[in-house]
Amino acid sequence: MAIHDVSVPIHPQMVVWPGDPEPVVRLLSSRGQNAAATVRQISLSTHAGTHVDAPEHFVTGGRTVDQIQLERMVGECQVVEVRSEEAAISPRDLQSAWPGDYSGPSRVLLKTLNSRRRLLEDGMFHRDFQALSGDAARWLVDHGVITVGIDYYSIEPFRTPGHPAHMALLSHDVLVIEGVNLADILPGRYRLLCLPIRIAGSDGAPTRVMLEDAP
Repeated sequence: MAIHDVSVPIHPQMVVWPGDPEPVVRLLSSRGQNAAATVRQISLSTHAGTHVDAPEHFVTGGRTVDQIQLERMVGECQVVEVRSEEAAISPRDLQSAWPGDYSGPSRVLLKTLNSRRRLLEDGMFHRDFQALSGDAARWLVDHGVITVGIDYYSIEPFRTPGHPAHMALLSHDVLVIEGVNLADILPGRYRLLCLPIRIAGSDGAPTRVMLEDAP
């Protein structure tokens, strides 16, 4: 049974959200320099690379990343391919893409135009990435989604006023996973393993995301 790593590697030259600090990886000691062990120090944003948004990211008093229910991070998952080429995915786009035989508890990863363009792989930040409209985010909430991931660094279009998609999802405790590389993943059912760093009191955290083929 195959396991697919759909995470973005962390390194100093990686793409980050405009204004966020670039990751720093510093060698503290090295076996090659006669130290007892090789050790590195890292510094990065809680939203660097593949990461989760906890409700506290946008909702005052919302759950922090160490308080997210574990069942939202692990379990049956559906990769849904959205064929629309509009910048903002609409409820109609989701309804057209939604598998008729899929029912909750609903963990969904959205494979979009971003994957067809392979935006996560070219070393540039793209402001014209595809993401959810506020209405589409509310559609997911209304259909029982507990976890949603997308194949670029935000669940909603770049600098959308008021952040309606984030607010709709996070205010309902929906786990948001951003920066999931689905370019080579076929639509269908998988088992999701999403393992964010357990940072106490944090608004989010970098995460390792893997998909296991369904039996």
